[in-house]
Amino acid sequence: MKNFVETTLKYEKEYLSPFAQQSALTKGRKESLKNDGLRTEFARDRDRILHSRAFRNLKHKTQVFISPAGDYFRTRLTHTIEVSQVARTIARALRLNEDLTEAIALGHDLGHTPYGHGGERALNEFTHFKHNEQSLRVVDHIESAKKGGMNLTHEVRDGILNHTSRGCPSTLEGWVVSWSDRIAYINHDIDDAIRAKIISENDIPMEYIKAFGKTGSKRINSMILDIIANSVERDKVEPSEEFSTLIMNLRQFMFERVYLSEPVKIEEKKACDVVKFLYEYFFKNFDRIPKIFLEMDSTKEQKVCDYIATMSDNRASELYKELCLPKNFTGY
Repeated sequence: MKNFVETTLKYEKEYLSPFAQQSALTKGRKESLKNDGLRTEFARDRDRILHSRAFRNLKHKTQVFISPAGDYFRTRLTHTIEVSQVARTIARALRLNEDLTEAIALGHDLGHTPYGHGGERALNEFTHFKHNEQSLRVVDHIESAKKGGMNLTHEVRDGILNHTSRGCPSTLEGWVVSWSDRIAYINHDIDDAIRAKIISENDIPMEYIKAFGKTGSKRINSMILDIIANSVERDKVEPSEEFSTLIMNLRQFMFERVYLSEPVKIEEKKACDVVKFLYEYFFKNFDRIPKIFLEMDSTKEQKVCDYIATMSDNRASELYKELCLPKNFTGY
């Protein structure tokens, strides 16, 4: 059979930007893998993430709105898919490594807790907990724990860890995902907030409409085009100074009008109480944690956090009801 990897590596060397991360120049993984003749190292990482339990579990984890009644609100999974689409568009235009970009994008939120950032803040009250660090912990230790984790490449792990606004990725592909994450969540959260009637289209300040466009698709397109125009043939990936300021200001608008709004905070408070209860319960009843977490080489606090963080919203709610609410008496 033809060795497609060699063809891809030759293509990357001849076509990709000199600032791109070539697959042949990866810093590698903890345990090397035999060449399968079909996929590059980064493509294999992408597939490992895509077929993982942690990735599938994102479909029942909160993006912004907890347990929304409508069918069209985003979840952590659909957010991840949208980030991946934006990131691949930018990477392709800048002639960066699409496989590496996609792998980072698909894995960047694997460590999110049930109930979104509210759950993250709840666990952080007991011990140090950040979702980007937990995402790295998922791929390194929790997913396929008996096999020593997912054994991903250095560049994918680095991009996952550093995808937040405070991070500093070592590759341009990591920077692409970092900005794509912000572009995706700001715009789809606006769409969901309008759907939830927390804001209306008329509430969006005119300065952002003039700069980015009136619809979600136009805003996303404007932001993508600005990043591409400002980053082409450069060793940096970032928006223009004007757009960077506008994006961050629009993000602040979302915090003030949506993320910190009363309807969101009321439900988030309930979600935080659930997560705190579960942490305190399993810390006291440590033997009830699944064996796979008990066998990990970490502190008691970390093991409890690992277990809770892997739960979907549904599982956390079910456990809370099971532990707190009396069951119907069926007689003898």
